[in-house]
Amino acid sequence: MQKEEFLKFRSQMKAPIPGQSLTNDPESPAPYEQAPRFTSVHDASLYLWSEITDPEMYMPVMESLSNKMPVLSIVQTILFGEFQRGTFNPDLLLMLVEPLTYMYIALAERLDIDVVIYGDEDADAEADERLLGAKLQESQLEDMKKAARSGRVPEGVMTKEMQAELKTLPKLPSLMDKPLEAPEEIQEPTTDQSLMAPQQG
Repeated sequence: MQKEEFLKFRSQMKAPIPGQSLTNDPESPAPYEQAPRFTSVHDASLYLWSEITDPEMYMPVMESLSNKMPVLSIVQTILFGEFQRGTFNPDLLLMLVEPLTYMYIALAERLDIDVVIYGDEDADAEADERLLGAKLQESQLEDMKKAARSGRVPEGVMTKEMQAELKTLPKLPSLMDKPLEAPEEIQEPTTDQSLMAPQQG
């Protein structure tokens, strides 16, 4: 998935208009204004794993990672979208940044994808940190980069069930696997036939 396609995917995560909460009907609160669905990192992580390995999300995001889309941008989009649906509260959202990032590193490693944690420029990194709602510790970012380079996810992030399921996920289709289609024959116009002339029935 190219950057434009990912931005389209990202725009589908409908964000509230600034100030919208002040005009909401208190009798009909938004999902994120109610009790969250998950309150523990473990349960929320299992849910996120099932979501990101769903074929409709898994393949497009893996293609984005293979096209050097920063993983923190993807993590941010998914976590904010789930927060807006009332899946978890802001505190748990921040606690899920690392587990979800490592899940994607593990998924990418299986497909031999070199993961980009964030953009090369410092401004991109700062923007990702700011949008995630907290200043990520430099040590956290370094650990993520090391894991991305080595493909080794810290113990405890992936359950045994996740590791077993990881081996069953599909590979990205290679362009080399697609048979080349023979080009359609183009009929050359005769010298006495104008290109602007109506086609004969």
